[in-house]
Amino acid sequence: MMRRAAARLCPAPDDEHDCPWHRRARNAVGYSLRIRLVLVFMALAVTVAVTFMGGVQKAVSVGWREAARPLLMDYVDRLATEIGSPPSIERAQAIAERLPVTLWIDGPVIRWQSHPDQPRHDWGGARLREEDHLLARAGDDQGHRLLQRMTADGHSIEFGLNALSWDKRPRIAWGTLTVLLLLTALAYVYVRHLLRPLDDIRRGAQRFGEGNFGQSINVRHAHRPDELGHLAITINTMGDDIHQMLEAKRALLLAMSHELRSPLTRARLNVELLPETAEVQGQRQALMRDLAEMSGLINDLLESERLAGRHAALHREPTDVAALARDVIDDLGARHPGAAGIVLKADALPALDFDKSRLRLLLRNLLDNSLRHSEPGAPPPELHLRMVDSALWVQVRDYGTGVPEDHLPHLAQAFYRPDTARQRTTGGVGLGLYLCRLVAQAHGGSLEIANARPGLQVTARFPVAS
Repeated sequence: MMRRAAARLCPAPDDEHDCPWHRRARNAVGYSLRIRLVLVFMALAVTVAVTFMGGVQKAVSVGWREAARPLLMDYVDRLATEIGSPPSIERAQAIAERLPVTLWIDGPVIRWQSHPDQPRHDWGGARLREEDHLLARAGDDQGHRLLQRMTADGHSIEFGLNALSWDKRPRIAWGTLTVLLLLTALAYVYVRHLLRPLDDIRRGAQRFGEGNFGQSINVRHAHRPDELGHLAITINTMGDDIHQMLEAKRALLLAMSHELRSPLTRARLNVELLPETAEVQGQRQALMRDLAEMSGLINDLLESERLAGRHAALHREPTDVAALARDVIDDLGARHPGAAGIVLKADALPALDFDKSRLRLLLRNLLDNSLRHSEPGAPPPELHLRMVDSALWVQVRDYGTGVPEDHLPHLAQAFYRPDTARQRTTGGVGLGLYLCRLVAQAHGGSLEIANARPGLQVTARFPVAS
């Protein structure tokens, strides 16, 4: 049962390590244009060979038989005359040695055959007689007398092709099929050469998807490109446009973030200079919270742009991850009343090389997200720190309502928020989990989000050098 289930769960070529060979072969045919083209060439070769040989055989057996029948009858008459009446065994033996024929003489006096080691039903003449019978059934009553003659003294002389000579004839059919298969192999090599630009296009598209726009797709014969060359040029143009748009967006965000810092600083200073009277105290605190939130958003935008670069600079240093996690929980306690109830479960971890400020950012965002989405009366969020297969696992789980499954793949994208979280009290702007993913990737790790039922579980994996 388990084996059948495993065989059904390997539809893609990248997940075929445990699939049976016939499943891998079928997937290879289904997912490979090159293999399908080769199979088409082979099927075409076999079809052409069978059609060609069948047509030639039919043309020879039907068309040429009618034309060669008078010549064959005249030649058989001459051979029978040469043997004589009564038949001469010496002359018949000489004919059998000279020509690739088999002779059978049957009569009242002589009963002789030229090749005793061949039964009569194996003679080539038997094959030819079958063809004569077919002609006779088609309405030709002379067909059965083509290879048989009667002498004046009542002996029957029957001619046939020597079976050994017949079996040693050139194998035209196999030779033709071999040539066609060879041509198919040559065609495959040529098609492989023609389709090689597809590999370059695939690798180039993967580079563009990873954000690496420094190397464009190689275009063969750029002065006179073919269809694949035009496709590569189009994708290169698309990659350049996307790169320019991303750079423009990045420049705009950086410019806006830097330009907004100065007025925010002035606004915060002016709010702090307001008199601390009972009439304005509530408004003053509300303005301070809003300004702090805007300042945090700007810092997150700047940090996301720093981490999104291909060469994110990390300042690694030996870090006590458990102690850092306790510090983050203590800091969150000042803003979230429920932070004091966060459950920390940490293994005995050695000092690990991390960018401490970025790891603090990841822990803060994960715990803040779990606190925002925890239900009243539900168990507090849990933070697990443990080593699994030479990797540090940072897992944060809450006991909230969770997220619809179709939203899970998008939660770690920039500015993405599911509809259920677009509230002032529970939803941010959609940068928290995005920054966590960037921090994990900058350290060579990954971020995984899954429903824990109840709640949501986010796992950040960091490889640790041994």
